Amino acid sequence: MTDRVQPRRRLLKDLRHSRVLILMCIPAIVFFAIFSYAPLPGIWIAFTNFNYRDGIFGSPFVGFQNFEFLIKSGQLWLLTRNTILYNLAFIVLGNILQIALAIMLSEIASKYFKKVTQTVMFLPYFISVVLIGVIAFNLLNYDTGALNALIESTGGDPIKIYSTAGAWPLIIILVHLWQSTGYGSIVYFAAIMGIDRTLFEAAAIDGASAWQRIRYVILPSLKPTFIILLLFSLGGIMNGNFGLFWNLIGNNAALFSTTDIIETSVYRMVMSQNNFTTSTAVGLYQSLFGFALVMTANWVVRRMNKDYAIF
Repeated sequence: MTDRVQPRRRLLKDLRHSRVLILMCIPAIVFFAIFSYAPLPGIWIAFTNFNYRDGIFGSPFVGFQNFEFLIKSGQLWLLTRNTILYNLAFIVLGNILQIALAIMLSEIASKYFKKVTQTVMFLPYFISVVLIGVIAFNLLNYDTGALNALIESTGGDPIKIYSTAGAWPLIIILVHLWQSTGYGSIVYFAAIMGIDRTLFEAAAIDGASAWQRIRYVILPSLKPTFIILLLFSLGGIMNGNFGLFWNLIGNNAALFSTTDIIETSVYRMVMSQNNFTTSTAVGLYQSLFGFALVMTANWVVRRMNKDYAIF
């Protein structure tokens, strides 16, 4: 009996000691409980021929027919390919630019100029994606877009960008990087500021140049941060930036071959077709694929160096 009481007392003591932190965590716990765990029983819709009359658990069970339809139609492969390729571009190019920006900021001597530069870089992150879509339309539309007006003023022929699917991967990637790179560099900048200053002093004594200091001191010190952020990013590799894609592309079917991702497809299935079964099947596939990818990546990192693994 005493053996059972002791762990309980230690738990109560820990709870009292950490009561402030627990109170701070309660809003996050409630949020995830309501929006992440409470809807989990709805996964059953993916295995049924859902109808409103019978409800989620009363609708006819059809097994994996919804998944079979997606695979045979070829739509699942297209959505998976587009989502993964876009996110890989966002992750790779985003991290490279974020590290480069963080290093450049750390090399700026003037504190005033550094603060102004940081502020300017952070601003795009706080611009609404709706506004970004409006700006893109005013720049790229065929009739009155600024780009075509410039081309016509130089004697060229206007470009139908909203009918050219091949142009949009580059446009979407550039817009995403413009919006997120400045804000994303905060973590790397903080990691650079946390590097032991004696390392820089030792490099200076040894006569290291600025590039050598970056290569042999800063970049190796950023490796743990980069790996952890990479693992977190891989967890969301099947989650596209729905707001950005939808506000740039909308319901333009001419561009779906290169721009349609899982989120936009699911949204159209639900809002336009009331297709809850197929959309739930796609969402479940997305979650399982992302979970398996994170577990695999974490296992690989753990085998290489367990200090860099998330768990």
